[in-house]
Amino acid sequence: MTGVLRLTGRPTLDDRAAATVHEIPFQPPPWARALTVHLDYDRAAGVLDLGCHGPAGYRGWSGGAREQYTIAPGWATPGYLPGDLEPGTWHVLLGLHRLPPGGLPYEIVVTPHRTPPAPPPPTVVPPGERPPPAARRRGLPQLDGLTWVAGDLHAHTVHSDGGLTVPELAALARDQGLDYLAVTDHNTVSHHTELPAAGAAAGVALLPGQEVTTDLGHANAFGDIGWIDFRRPAQHWADTVRRRGGVLSVNHPVAADCAWRQPTTTRIPAAEIWHWSWWDRTWGAPLAWAAAWADDVVMLGGSDYHRPGEGHPPGAPTTWILAGEPAAALDGVRARRTSVSATPDGPLLLRHGDEFLIRDGDGLILWGPDHRTVVTGDDVTLPARPGPHRLETARNEVMALCT
Repeated sequence: MTGVLRLTGRPTLDDRAAATVHEIPFQPPPWARALTVHLDYDRAAGVLDLGCHGPAGYRGWSGGAREQYTIAPGWATPGYLPGDLEPGTWHVLLGLHRLPPGGLPYEIVVTPHRTPPAPPPPTVVPPGERPPPAARRRGLPQLDGLTWVAGDLHAHTVHSDGGLTVPELAALARDQGLDYLAVTDHNTVSHHTELPAAGAAAGVALLPGQEVTTDLGHANAFGDIGWIDFRRPAQHWADTVRRRGGVLSVNHPVAADCAWRQPTTTRIPAAEIWHWSWWDRTWGAPLAWAAAWADDVVMLGGSDYHRPGEGHPPGAPTTWILAGEPAAALDGVRARRTSVSATPDGPLLLRHGDEFLIRDGDGLILWGPDHRTVVTGDDVTLPARPGPHRLETARNEVMALCT
């Protein structure tokens, strides 16, 4: 086809040491109304990530989840922003995630289109009955007009490396009994435009988020705050999110190869202490990290849900937030009104004003910085004490946390 461009290279370890994301320039012909970019390399030899930056700004990211994307005026591959092709120099973003010692050859084929390709068919929310709000199911009282809402602050869709569309994920969150869900696709905000309609159809508040993803750690940026440049230092993420009115949280800080190793000059106040990878909750590393990170860290939970069959659906774990409504959950995070439980209906520990509310905790042990108490009964109120607290079983398995 006329106008097809072929871009080749062989990045080495020296290239990766210089920068983990490289920009490969190209210029579409002036008649192009859409373009398709295809990346080919030996996937048995390494991992290259894929993205796009246009003359007017960032257009999207799919990381290693896709080998091809299309950008057209009315639609784009999930993970990318649709719109007219502005004239000028475009760049394929090439992430050098894993390279063999001898380098990794690649070929990028850019195909311009005179007529934009047809978009894929839309998806709809699968039908289902909305369960009662979590606070009503658990018999939780209000406090100063605020209600405890249950949800999940970490989930992915087809806009990055997830397996479900936004409407399908919303329906799943509904079926799990969640009041809200933050959709946090990797290094993109292309999913944000779908959230209001899908959330309204499912009866779940879908919160806009993005997982700022690098080799040295991940962080969730919550709020309708625009794209955060993952190529910049982590302190820049924190400053930008704060300036734009969002909330930044360190993700899974002790989880395997994506543990938090990013340097910052100020402490990020919130952290995903309970992540699905904390599969043995007698293991104390997340709690030890939290204590070393900051004595007043806002403790959050996230399932990091990607696709069915993983064994950790949305809400495993569940983050409880005292807020005016599910859509205002981030206000509760800013105010440090958070708790985490294993599931929406599991043992629960809430700091409710001057009291601890404990649900379904009979026989568990309430641990605090300077005391411990055996819980008797499934609906218990105790005077609250300072500092983070948790419920544990007799074998020291954590069942609930509260900030």
